Amino acid sequence: VQLQASGGGLVQAGNSLRLSCTASGSTSSRQYTVAWFRQAPGKKREFVAATRSSGSTHYADSVKGRFTISRDNAKNTVYLQMSSLKPEDTAVYYCARDPRHLIVSTLRRSLEYEYWGQGTQVTVSS
Repeated sequence: VQLQASGGGLVQAGNSLRLSCTASGSTSSRQYTVAWFRQAPGKKREFVAATRSSGSTHYADSVKGRFTISRDNAKNTVYLQMSSLKPEDTAVYYCARDPRHLIVSTLRRSLEYEYWGQGTQVTVSS
């Protein structure tokens, strides 16, 4: 499975941005979890949001109410709609996918994911 992340850029605080993560290759698994993580300079990679094949969605507290994860199965694409962006959202955003329906207690852990995209830079200016 290959993941292609796109949609990053430079925006002013308060504005919106939509990231895309398109999967190619062996994506026929009925069970899967796709997540977005981010890593700011000098900080550890952190969980942002995830969606599972069941349709459930999960968010970090820091983005809840501002970010929305969604998917288009026909396009093998998962989106991260980011609204009310803040300077502290500045980071490289990575999408990740695992061919399992991860349980809730583990889907926030980056080590659980088998496949990773290359990352896309999001910069929010104040």
